[in-house]
Amino acid sequence: MIEIPTDSVTFLFTDIQGSTRLWEQHPEAMKAALARHDAILRQAIESHGGHVFKTVGDGFCAAFTSAPDALSAALDAQRALYAEAQNSAAGGPIIRVRMGLHSGAVEARDNDYFGPPLNRVTRLMSAGHGGQTLLSAVTDELVRGHMPPGTELRDLGERRLKDLTRPEHIYQLLVPDLPVEFPPLRALDAFRTNLPAQLTSFVGREKEISAIKQLISANTSIGSVTSRLTTLTGPGGTGKTRLSLQVAADLLDSFSDGVWFVELAPLADPALVTQTVINALGLRQEATYSQQKILTDYLGSKTALLILDNCEHLVEASAQLAETLLQACPNLRLLASSREALGIPGETPYRVPSLSLLNAHGLSSLELVNQSEAARLFVDRAKAVAPAFAVSAENAPAIIQICARLDGIPLAIELAAARVKMLNAEQIAERLDDRFRLLTGGSRTALPRQQTLRALIDWSYDLLSITERSLLVRLSIFAGGWTLEAAEEVCKDEVRSMKDEENKGSLHNSDFILHPFDVLDLLAQLVNKSLVIVDADNGSETRYRLLETVRQYAREKLMETGFASAVRNRYLEHFMQLAEHAESEFNGPDQVLWMNRMELELDNLRAAMEWSLDQNVEAGMRLVSALEWFWVTYAHFGDGIEKLTQLLACPQALIPLPVRAKALEAHSLLLPYINNYELARTQGREALALYQTLEDRCGMAASLLALASCTPDLLTARSILEQALTHYQDMGDKPGMARALGMLGIFIALPAPPKIKDYLRQSLAICRELGHIAGIGSNLINLGTLAIREGDYERARAYLEEALEVNRPFGRARTAETLIVVSELAFWDGRYQQAHDYLMEVLAVMRDYGQAFLDNWALSRLAYIALRVNEPVHARQLFELCLKDFTNGESTIGIIYVLEGFASIAVAQNQPAHAAQLFAWADFMREKISNTRPPTEQAEVDRDLATIHTRLDEATIAAAQAAGRAMSVDEAVVYALQTMDGGR
Repeated sequence: MIEIPTDSVTFLFTDIQGSTRLWEQHPEAMKAALARHDAILRQAIESHGGHVFKTVGDGFCAAFTSAPDALSAALDAQRALYAEAQNSAAGGPIIRVRMGLHSGAVEARDNDYFGPPLNRVTRLMSAGHGGQTLLSAVTDELVRGHMPPGTELRDLGERRLKDLTRPEHIYQLLVPDLPVEFPPLRALDAFRTNLPAQLTSFVGREKEISAIKQLISANTSIGSVTSRLTTLTGPGGTGKTRLSLQVAADLLDSFSDGVWFVELAPLADPALVTQTVINALGLRQEATYSQQKILTDYLGSKTALLILDNCEHLVEASAQLAETLLQACPNLRLLASSREALGIPGETPYRVPSLSLLNAHGLSSLELVNQSEAARLFVDRAKAVAPAFAVSAENAPAIIQICARLDGIPLAIELAAARVKMLNAEQIAERLDDRFRLLTGGSRTALPRQQTLRALIDWSYDLLSITERSLLVRLSIFAGGWTLEAAEEVCKDEVRSMKDEENKGSLHNSDFILHPFDVLDLLAQLVNKSLVIVDADNGSETRYRLLETVRQYAREKLMETGFASAVRNRYLEHFMQLAEHAESEFNGPDQVLWMNRMELELDNLRAAMEWSLDQNVEAGMRLVSALEWFWVTYAHFGDGIEKLTQLLACPQALIPLPVRAKALEAHSLLLPYINNYELARTQGREALALYQTLEDRCGMAASLLALASCTPDLLTARSILEQALTHYQDMGDKPGMARALGMLGIFIALPAPPKIKDYLRQSLAICRELGHIAGIGSNLINLGTLAIREGDYERARAYLEEALEVNRPFGRARTAETLIVVSELAFWDGRYQQAHDYLMEVLAVMRDYGQAFLDNWALSRLAYIALRVNEPVHARQLFELCLKDFTNGESTIGIIYVLEGFASIAVAQNQPAHAAQLFAWADFMREKISNTRPPTEQAEVDRDLATIHTRLDEATIAAAQAAGRAMSVDEAVVYALQTMDGGR
């Protein structure tokens, strides 16, 4: 692999002038010409030690460790290309290449480069003409005294390039045998424009720039009056102005009569809009002409681009002027920026998104910083105020957190970056809960609303009507987006507010009322004003959301009103009812839809549960317990456990017994997932007692299922499950029967595979009949597990392939449950690396979810893989990790499984007596709980036992086995760990 230049690098960028036209005129001849062009450039670059790290279209991007080498490569290439042009056939394509050289410090990653020098060399090259080679001032300094013989540099002076940052002092390479006279440079100075110079670099937005340029270019080819206006919309601070300036600079050479920027933000009087445009164009007003006639006469047939910036507070006046100009000036193009579209016919709105944040699995925080536009902006602006600032593995997570919590809003990120003079990234991230106090101190020369984050949102808020404000503050109650139905239910007024003349028109005590049917129109207005974001349709209902910064601002306003508690209570009531409705759907054919709907509402559910702790414990219990199977299916049981623990600790005097019983049952079902079996049994028994008092057989059966899941003795668990099954059968409750049968297939305490399969197949059949997708997936996993243990790998594969397909719609956590069994199939099939990869994916998913309920089994199986590939020390480390949790969780079968692994390690480390004692203990424990070792595992144990018999006499083996059968669980654990210590 070629080692690319790093640190300070000189770049040579090239581009064929007019290549599109050449391809259109000479489609066949260009193939050979381009091939020759590529060969010449590669030869010149590589012969001087350069590295071509990228090609963009027909352009080359090369890097050199030496600036003189880069210049020599450019010289050789230009000479060869000129000779090629001189010898080309008459009428054939003549290729002329413009080149730019610039030097600077960059970051090298994945055979590519990143940093401001890349932008500068691109702009430098773009300023030239075919056959011309341009150098930056930095590169000029590096090549002085090292010029190729007969060459010199011509000083072209300082020019403003299209990147709109500082001017660049440009030099041209002069060669006696090559053309030296060219048209004026394609720099900003050469065009008719009033575009302001920018003092900071432009970061990212490549996708948006390309899309907007295409819109404007497409509009230029359409003769219709109303197809020549593109409006950039979006909330304040998203960089609409800066983006429009960058696009305009890129299009300078497309508009022969100029590109003109008109700043409308300082205006308060709509009547001044036309006058401001006149001033920007440098026109004089005459008394005999109206302002509009002055403009239309001047722009009449001109090919120009006019930018109307910050139109939101002057929308009507801006729209009227835009329509007038487009009607009278057929070659004029308009680019407007506004919080909302101007609303004239044929306008093309383009919503400017926040900067990209990225959320890629498998990337480190450092990689995310390098690839995220938002994070790159933070770093760029931080270095501007604190040159010593550097990204590290330690502060990268905080940078990502800052950008995510600020929604990728450029202005907010710049204000945060300005704080690195006083605070490190971690401290800034910690203080974002009070972002409106933290993010102040913007540029003194910026517009007032851009100097603090609060002023930015104030500007948009103050433009709203009283009813729009009222809805906006109510919408701030939603924590994770909302549907129209939710907004109508939560944000409506139940009674008319008291009329108060002093506060009339305020949010505190107004004389208006929000009806559910008002919400749609008001919501549409907030969307149009870029304060509410419409998320893509998820296949069921369109969802809406607020940027977190807007939400925090609106939440503050809500807390200042007199109706905050009423809104919160309706919010809790809505999501409680939604959860209870979802519970009724979880057993039917729309199960996946409703499970996914609850996943979308997770942040709202969490917020509603939190509110219930102080205001309505009963509603909170109903909400949490209604979703017990959702918590399990999506591995969010931590949410259910935490809130039920808190709710059940509240005073219970006024809580109806059925509500408390169901909360206890749900708590009992969930607690084993964090290995709290003792409390789970306590809660389950109390729930069962309450349901017996209530004579509620359905509740009794559900409590028995929960009790079985936290009972370590498999014989007892089986008996409990049979009782639950009887209840469900007597009631004709098919979903309950399916659950009980499925659990019996897992907890069966008899060495009777046919009986296990019978239970699982009955459960599967009921689930298929009901369309119970989660149940189908669980049974397929269990049937696949059983087939593996019987050595029927083909049948196991069929079960598990279907299980993956069925479980995939439930997300990564559910898929991980399937993959852990798929890994077992790969293990017994001898595909150890594949098994290892599956298990690592399982562990990654569990870490992402902040849960560990599959970790122990995944780690124990990784340990067995380590044994198979002859890594006993690593196997022992993994076994120790999961043994602790299996012990704390009272998982007898888990402890047996791990200690059998310790026994195999003892065999590998030539400790046969210790191995014999541990295997004997494991056999005794399996007999005690009526759990026979699966045939596949038994075959492995038999091989180890055969090895033991070749190393020990029968008397020694018998003594070891007797000692093993006499050990308790705790003694066996201590013995296994001591055995391994002694064998190191």
